[in-house]
Amino acid sequence: MQSWPAPNVPALPGRGPQLRLYDSSDRQVRPVSAGPTATMYVCGITPYDATHLGHAATYLAFDLVYRVWLDGGHDVHYVQNVTDVDDPLFERAARDGIDWRELGDRETDLFRDDMAALRVLPPRDYVAATDAIAEVIELVEKMLASGAAYIVDDSEYPDVYFRADATVQFGYESGYDRDTMLRLSAERGGDPDRLGKADELDALLWRARRPGEPSWPSPFGPGRPGWHVECAAIALSRIGTGLDIQGGGSDLTFPHHEFSAAHAESVTGERRFARHYVHAGMIGWDGHKMSKSRGNLVLVSRLRAEGVDPSAIRLGLLAGHYRQDRSWSDEMLAEAVARLERWRRATTLETGPDASDVVNRVRTYLADDLDTPKALVALDAWAREALEFGGNDRAAPRTVAAAIDALLGVQLAVE
Repeated sequence: MQSWPAPNVPALPGRGPQLRLYDSSDRQVRPVSAGPTATMYVCGITPYDATHLGHAATYLAFDLVYRVWLDGGHDVHYVQNVTDVDDPLFERAARDGIDWRELGDRETDLFRDDMAALRVLPPRDYVAATDAIAEVIELVEKMLASGAAYIVDDSEYPDVYFRADATVQFGYESGYDRDTMLRLSAERGGDPDRLGKADELDALLWRARRPGEPSWPSPFGPGRPGWHVECAAIALSRIGTGLDIQGGGSDLTFPHHEFSAAHAESVTGERRFARHYVHAGMIGWDGHKMSKSRGNLVLVSRLRAEGVDPSAIRLGLLAGHYRQDRSWSDEMLAEAVARLERWRRATTLETGPDASDVVNRVRTYLADDLDTPKALVALDAWAREALEFGGNDRAAPRTVAAAIDALLGVQLAVE
């Protein structure tokens, strides 16, 4: 599947500090010990509706990770999937009287347009679930052979399930107790009440063919992939074991990330699927988490159509810490628009205050668990000084503009 065009990232002099991030499994901020090529897998969209600001905030968080790595001298192997075969997609397509493939293609195209407009760096591998069926089947075969998976004894629908106890460390990523796991499984696409399962927590690996649903042939019968195994298969086939970061929104911590990690670990024998598990907070609107089910969405494409500068959207979302649940508002957008205008005025001056300190501070703040609020305040202070008192450094405005572009992905030049 084709990704979106990559924006130019200015090269800054020197190197930024080592990235430190909060790890959800360890419940602490610690260094990300990436090698020359840093690796990251971030869960992508299920393309049954347009990109909202909750999606945008998640992908902006990992875009910052990508940019900090680049600034630190790393090559980056970033993989993202598209869950283009799933129940919500089929349900929306049936409701709207459209083929599910057409709906998925349309919304994926819109997502790519939104990501390009927001200047999000694209993944090296952008993989649709339907393009990874062979990898899923191979992984499920390995789990069946090892006993980590089993086929439900159901003459009508012999689905394949993963045993939640297949790895002794299951549950380490989320840290949830069993009751919480069962509740979240029921709320987030699981089927704890499915008859014939060995354990209520066991997760679907392969859904046997049902009438009216797409299916693919496999050694264990025609059907389609479960949700979690899709990501495990794509990550293992594109990156391999020991990836540096598995990431996504905080609502994916369980069951999705817990199970995708366990699927991979049951086959590789590794203790941890990823060295870091990183989760972005939720974006709210009108008092609730922004979600398609609630219909309280603020769409990136709609804001763009209304003439909102995508750089202002970025700044509005970056004003809060990536791990923090926060609400979007018209006031937040107005503040971002005003900030963007101040920064543009300051960085188009002929001279300004020395840039070295503010650039170093922005680098330091971002390397410390992506502390964008502090980074923005530091840049505000430089811009205020430049506009009120000027400066003698002719290179400073251009240097600061390049740093804002490279590290925050905010383009100040008006096209």
